[in-house]
Amino acid sequence: MTTRTPPEPERGAMYVSGRRLSFLDFGGPGRPLLALHGHFGEGRTFTRLAGELGDAWRVVALDQRGHGHSDRSADYSRTGYVEDAAAVLEHLGIGGAVVLGHSLGGVNAYQLAARRPGLVDALIVEDIGAQVDDDLSFALSWPHRASTRSGLLHGLGPSASYLVDAVREYPDGWGLAFDPRDMNASQRLLNGDHWDDWLAGDCPALLVRGGRSTVLSAEHARSMAARRPRTRLVELPAGHSVHETVPVEFAEAVGGFLGAL
Repeated sequence: MTTRTPPEPERGAMYVSGRRLSFLDFGGPGRPLLALHGHFGEGRTFTRLAGELGDAWRVVALDQRGHGHSDRSADYSRTGYVEDAAAVLEHLGIGGAVVLGHSLGGVNAYQLAARRPGLVDALIVEDIGAQVDDDLSFALSWPHRASTRSGLLHGLGPSASYLVDAVREYPDGWGLAFDPRDMNASQRLLNGDHWDDWLAGDCPALLVRGGRSTVLSAEHARSMAARRPRTRLVELPAGHSVHETVPVEFAEAVGGFLGAL
């Protein structure tokens, strides 16, 4: 696949019960693909993918509740996230889309397919299982604000390299584009057995696992692919954030799947 220049997206917004949901629309005449990031992320993490896919696909990348340019919420339930994704598709007048999700976004994607099947033509799930058990309480030790950008990055310690794109300047100092307390609460509500949702749909699905992932084991990924019809498993040489670590290989896997739809 030839590396393409990422397109300039248009930032859009809509409101759900007075709460702002922001998204990046990379435009173009192609078929719609809704992209859902993981915890600590935001929609722009899929900029490279949008460029690699080219005009054949119109990528819409949501800043999920409590992340990026979207408002915080008092509710980080499974239903809340799924309803946000459905609301964006309906707001844009998209009757059916391919839905891609990384980590948190992957569960949101396959639960959307299970609960609102008319909105999802195909699924791409990146490095998350049908049973989730993780802990983000370590994020509660991160500084809320710092007087300088460098001070914030220093306070984030080893996590700084992963979070550099989430750093923002606020009126009262430098902080992150999310509240760690929200992320911790969201993860607690994400944990659980979601096999029923994973198995509920039968639309075509691509499951991408990072070969070095500590989040999705090879055995669990194989079981997910074997038990769900029309599901293809691809493993790439990466950890949990496959689309960021090996963007070209990830785009090739996604593009090959999309081309067969």
